[in-house]
Amino acid sequence: MGATGISKNEAAAVMQVLADYYRAFSTLDLQKILPFFHQPSLLVGQQGVFAVTNHAELAVVFTPTMEGLRSRGYGRSELSQPKLSLLSATAALVIGVAERYKTDGQPLDRAGVTYVMQKTDAGWKIAVIVLHDPGVAAPGE
Repeated sequence: MGATGISKNEAAAVMQVLADYYRAFSTLDLQKILPFFHQPSLLVGQQGVFAVTNHAELAVVFTPTMEGLRSRGYGRSELSQPKLSLLSATAALVIGVAERYKTDGQPLDRAGVTYVMQKTDAGWKIAVIVLHDPGVAAPGE
């Protein structure tokens, strides 16, 4: 994991927030993931672009995803191959691969994911998520 910019402490803080987010997401409890998101936030994927202004709207977007994962025997997610760039004192970019596993530990699926993180008074929050091909490399690679 490379980090450029502000400090190793900030880089560690960003990565800790994402690790905590993945742990929360793995429960498939919608209420546990909402606090990780900035209000407003932006979600970009194959289904289109969703601009959500609050946690209630975010819940509407995430509910079908979580229900679909639950029906497929989802067990947990991990962020692998993270590449971090601290863009400023309040913005960070993380590109990686979201690895999803079934409850029995078998691979379920994987997707490339890019996070734009925003530092707020409450700490680092996810401002933007972009889902993409897992082979997409971080800029400069």
